[in-house]
Amino acid sequence: QVQLVESGGGLVQAGGSLRLSCTASGRTLSSGAVGWFRQAPGSEREFVAAIRRIGSVTYYADSVLGRFTVSRDNAKNTVNLQMNSLKPEDTAVYYCASGGTSFSMDYHRNAMNYDSWGQGTQVTVSS
Repeated sequence: QVQLVESGGGLVQAGGSLRLSCTASGRTLSSGAVGWFRQAPGSEREFVAAIRRIGSVTYYADSVLGRFTVSRDNAKNTVNLQMNSLKPEDTAVYYCASGGTSFSMDYHRNAMNYDSWGQGTQVTVSS
């Protein structure tokens, strides 16, 4: 299994930026991709972004495209999510997850394809 720990959440005003980090331990080489998901109160968990281990191919939800950037530092077993131009609707608990990978872009948007999850970190964007 891969153990994941998120960090970097907090309170920020609309238009501001935050950088989330997801640090992995355990069988990190077994991870084909790392995804970011978020869940707001009263809402279902939704896909945010993902990055493949090999080739660092990235995927983004339409709602964050152009504002968020996912990257990885393989030497540190860390995946980062840079969030710019934050909006109040970005407020949620953010989770990173490790799973397999596929040539299909839709594969990485499906939470069912991830088998290891972090504890989540709260992001609150005030208006």
